[in-house]
Amino acid sequence: MQKVSYGGWKNCFRLANDQVELIVTGDVGPRIIRFGFLGKENMFKEFADQMGKTSGAEWMNFGGHRLWHAPEAIPRTYYIDVEPVLIQEIENGLVATQKPEPTTGLQKQLEITLAPDKPQVRVKHTLINHNLWAVETAPWALSVMAPGGVGILTLPSRGPHPEFMLPTSTLSIWPYTDLSDPRWVLGKRYLLLKQDPSNPSPQKIGIYAADGWAAYANKDALFVKQVPLQFGEAYPDLGANFELFTDAEILEVESLGPLDSIPPKGQISHLETWTLYDNVPQPETEVDVIENILPLLK
Repeated sequence: MQKVSYGGWKNCFRLANDQVELIVTGDVGPRIIRFGFLGKENMFKEFADQMGKTSGAEWMNFGGHRLWHAPEAIPRTYYIDVEPVLIQEIENGLVATQKPEPTTGLQKQLEITLAPDKPQVRVKHTLINHNLWAVETAPWALSVMAPGGVGILTLPSRGPHPEFMLPTSTLSIWPYTDLSDPRWVLGKRYLLLKQDPSNPSPQKIGIYAADGWAAYANKDALFVKQVPLQFGEAYPDLGANFELFTDAEILEVESLGPLDSIPPKGQISHLETWTLYDNVPQPETEVDVIENILPLLK
């Protein structure tokens, strides 16, 4: 772990091996503000007008990767996280812990471990309940990706009719979701969402992805996040464990844990594993996903 300045923040912390690097903010957050190959573009979005800021009357996205608690609600979800976080070094990584939120009584923590010899990161997201009563919520991990790429979700296993008579999954759609929008590519096995800086209309979709992964391809690099599956649990947003959101500035690759009741002084955690691949062409169709991306994951 190396202390560095980044984007106007003086107290940031860098984790790196000989392939990739991460930068975690210590002045705000907790946030992982950068993840990328050495010397190459940040896979995450950085909001230039917010970089380096440590105060404000309204919530700021900043970009990067963050932890929220689901389901989304205003003002509970949008706690203004501009206070310094506690950074503790661990083997091959660090732990970033915010102060308990006075508006919710919840405390967010990211435990980040970088593999020494490959472009892979494990991020453990923890919510700690400092209230005197139980709180029902779910951990919600949001990666805010840089513009210009394509998000990928997996659809459930296919089967012929009439051998398979019952539905196997649901799609969660929001009131503003428009499946006729040309940014959507709806395939038989995969669902793609393109980020288009010229299209300001927001789009979002969620699904329970039994394959346990979602991805974002941009500038010949592929970001994959994987989560352990928990069967038989109730998930937020009509049962979604992965979601994609986009507007003119970003595309978010989001994963969620199941809803749970956190007892007083208790905690719940949600694990993501990130892998970064180089020299991967950006997919336009699900055939591209099958031919160029699926072999990497196998």
